[in-house]
Amino acid sequence: MGYVTTTDGVQIFYKDWGPREAQPIVFHHGWPLSSDDWDAQMLFFVNKGYRVVAHDRRGHGRSSQVSDGHDMDHYAADAAAVAEHLNLRNAVHIGHSTGGGEAARYVARHGKGRVAKAVLMSAVPPIMVRSATNPGGTPIEVFDGLRAALAANRSQFFLDVASGPFYGFNRPGAKVSQGMIQNWWRQGMMGSAKAHYEGIKAFSETDQTEDLKLIDVPTLVMHGDDDQVVPIDAAARLSIKLLKNGKLKVYPGFPHGMLTSHADVINADLLAFIKD
Repeated sequence: MGYVTTTDGVQIFYKDWGPREAQPIVFHHGWPLSSDDWDAQMLFFVNKGYRVVAHDRRGHGRSSQVSDGHDMDHYAADAAAVAEHLNLRNAVHIGHSTGGGEAARYVARHGKGRVAKAVLMSAVPPIMVRSATNPGGTPIEVFDGLRAALAANRSQFFLDVASGPFYGFNRPGAKVSQGMIQNWWRQGMMGSAKAHYEGIKAFSETDQTEDLKLIDVPTLVMHGDDDQVVPIDAAARLSIKLLKNGKLKVYPGFPHGMLTSHADVINADLLAFIKD
């Protein structure tokens, strides 16, 4: 693990495990978490002989809690700084939720010649917020409510998200994991309240239609059809229509945080896609 300093002076924390000569897999985490959210995937793939890399987004985890740059352009540029610093080539970029938006923008705008494949998992593109051109999106009032809850009591808000919709623990008969809830809360509280507050606009209002159109590497779109955070119809089912070389895999009943709650299934499918 180490740090890379971006062109605007931000220190980005990253993990880099496995053989340097192996094919790299780069993981982009969701809001408001950190690279730790990929523990189950990084351990799985490093034990399969891959080089695994994950960074903490600016304002998240162990990266600098800077005041500015909490937008998709900076997120992607920061990911590019890590990839360039480590000279990552022939890489597979996997992004979850907001990290899916970050990965899409990175691959579209910075990844030429460096990226072999991409995975968008429970990802926010093309755009979440409802508008005249996106009538199936989520109303802006929902995101305003998230901002209000975060500003009022971030700690309680993060507990509520983790113990409710993120993992589907609010569904009847759900098997609740206190460890998952506490780990989600821990990751969130490591980060900056300002970065998290401003990140809501980044993940909800960034139009990534053109990013998706520009991606030409094989891209796997993975989404649970019981995702209560990023509804599948307004995300994956639209994204797949914009990708030149995309494949959609739908997971019946899986929640937003399926990379953790159903890691065994997700890891097997990721491995199959990477090896294909």
